[in-house]
Amino acid sequence: MSDSKQPLISIDKLAKVFEESTPSYNAQEAIDESNRCLYCYDAPCITACPTGIDVPAFIKGIASGNIKGAAKIIMEDNPVGATCARVCPTEELCEGACVLNHSTKPIMIGQLQRYATDWAIKNEQVLFKAGEKNGKCIAIIGSGPAGLSAARELALLGYEVIVYEAKREGGGLDTHGIVPFRLPKDISLWEVKQVENLGVEIRTNIEVGKDILAEDLVKEFDAVILAVGMSKVPMLGIEGEELDGVYDAIDLVENVKINGVTDEDFSGKRVAVIGAGNTAIDGATISARLGAKNVKIIYRRTEAEMTAYDFEYEFAKQDGVEFRWLMSPKRLIGDDKGHVKQMECVRMELGEKGEDGRRHPVEVEDSTFTMDVDIVVKAIGQTRFRRLIDHFGLEHNGGVVQVDPQTYQTSIPKVYAAGDVIFGKGQGEAMVVSAAQQGKEAAYSIHKQLNKSRIETA
Repeated sequence: MSDSKQPLISIDKLAKVFEESTPSYNAQEAIDESNRCLYCYDAPCITACPTGIDVPAFIKGIASGNIKGAAKIIMEDNPVGATCARVCPTEELCEGACVLNHSTKPIMIGQLQRYATDWAIKNEQVLFKAGEKNGKCIAIIGSGPAGLSAARELALLGYEVIVYEAKREGGGLDTHGIVPFRLPKDISLWEVKQVENLGVEIRTNIEVGKDILAEDLVKEFDAVILAVGMSKVPMLGIEGEELDGVYDAIDLVENVKINGVTDEDFSGKRVAVIGAGNTAIDGATISARLGAKNVKIIYRRTEAEMTAYDFEYEFAKQDGVEFRWLMSPKRLIGDDKGHVKQMECVRMELGEKGEDGRRHPVEVEDSTFTMDVDIVVKAIGQTRFRRLIDHFGLEHNGGVVQVDPQTYQTSIPKVYAAGDVIFGKGQGEAMVVSAAQQGKEAAYSIHKQLNKSRIETA
């Protein structure tokens, strides 16, 4: 992808890209939906939420007109609750556990959560105050859901907190990596501001291991939390990958969301997206909204094995995205100007299960074919920040940092880890809400450990 040409997106396409796909409730809709809630004792929706939001309590707040109280309940349990109202798979979590599923339809908890947090944003509410300073200082690397959540909890407990962020704005994946029509960046930046209001310092444009040494952080701070998430999409490893018109899905989303630009005009183009996770869905839907005339998701397994959330899958189909199962790219073919024009593919079938429990796709003999494409978007997972992990000298499994599942402590006693950096190899979950909870729990573990040390040395 060339950096020399980045034309602005036309105003009409920009509006479509940044217009939220699902409208928020108005006041009457929120009250009507709140009044359907049964306010269950031992409500299963609370248990189903990884951050344990007291759902009946915040819904009762909306029903009684105490919107600020509702927002505070949400954000108290989930420091990125405004984001999660939009991106969480609520139909699988809180709404999936709602007792009304057995009779009518579940309470639309995600929409109510969005209504309350949107009200707090619009009315510029400051929901929390920092705790009394305790003289301890914690470093956090990464300001995504895990890092922000850890920073918020530690600030409430009285710690001085410094967050190191490599990008120019905080918020991590929520700010940079989720398409704006699902999550406007103003939402995640409000959550960042809520944390900064507690005295947390977020130092942007600083890359640990380059601008500041990992070993210095370990020496200078009472504890360090590694919450860097994941990195770029890996290479496909096929011929022609260097051609113009081949994109990293994460770079594509970030360039449009943060800068409002693309490397080329998508209007009328044929786009092939490789992969079938949530990032692939984002790459496909943003391509469609940028004006592509045809967008296909190419996946080497079947619909049953795709890792995208169900609501993401439905969302993509509503945007006209097509799905091609049991296909894999073999080679990209360019024109005489070095731009991709065709993709050679092979058909696949599922073979035996591997160690991960998934059936491995294998090529079908003599099944090669080509399809015409103008743009290819790679979305086959994400690489790890291996170099940063090695700078700390942490034990890991293929880039998945190994932690004590109870304390989130790594192989270096003063270093803890949370979020996507510990997801994979059968460890953790790849959800924003799970990362937020891990950040909270890592903060509590540090607090417990430092207080224990204080008592032992008194």
